[in-house]
Amino acid sequence: MTATTGAPQSAQPERPGRSDGVCSEFTVFTKIKPGHADALREDLAAFAESTTDAKAREALRQIGTLHDARHVIFDNDTRFMFASVFDGSWDTYIDDFAKTVVGARFDKIFSHTEGFPGVADPGVKDWFVSQQEPAGVFVSSYPDLTVQQIWKDQRVDEAFEALLDTAEFRAALDNPANAELLATPAFQKLMEEAAA
Repeated sequence: MTATTGAPQSAQPERPGRSDGVCSEFTVFTKIKPGHADALREDLAAFAESTTDAKAREALRQIGTLHDARHVIFDNDTRFMFASVFDGSWDTYIDDFAKTVVGARFDKIFSHTEGFPGVADPGVKDWFVSQQEPAGVFVSSYPDLTVQQIWKDQRVDEAFEALLDTAEFRAALDNPANAELLATPAFQKLMEEAAA
C-alpha cells in the first residue's frame, strides 16, 4: 500500500495541491454542521488520544506515505480544516486511508461537516476536491525523501549508533589491519556525521 516515487501518472484527473519533490500538500476547508462543533471537538480529542495506540500507528505504517497532518476548528466553531503532507499520488493517498482504521476515524470526524459522503462512498474524492484549497506556497525541508526513506534512514541510523557502542567496533578501529579503510574520505565523513 505504500506510494512509490517515479511511478507513472494515473489516468485520474489532476488534483489540486502543490508539490515539492516527492511531497505534496492536501488542505480541505469545510463547514461544520450547525450544533456539531462540540461533538467534533470531542471526536478530535479521542482521535488525538488514539493516535498513540498500536492499531493506529500500524495503520499509518500501512499507509506509509503520511508525513504529517493537522485538524483545526476555526471561525467561531463554524469551519474545520484538515491539512496534511504525503508522498505519491493524491488518489492513492485517499484510497489508502479508506482501507485502514484511520478511514473509520475520519468518517467519524468528517461526519460533523456539511455534505461529507463517507470515505467508502465513490463520491468522496469529488467531495474532497470541492473542499480542497491548494497552498499559495508549499515547501518541504526534505523534498527528495519519502516517508519510507525517512523510516529506513532512521533504522540505519539506530543500527549504526548501536554498532558504534560495541567493543567489537572499538577493537576494529584500533586494529592496524583496518588503517587503510579508516583513512578513506568516505569513512572519515561517516564518523564526522556520526559525531555531529
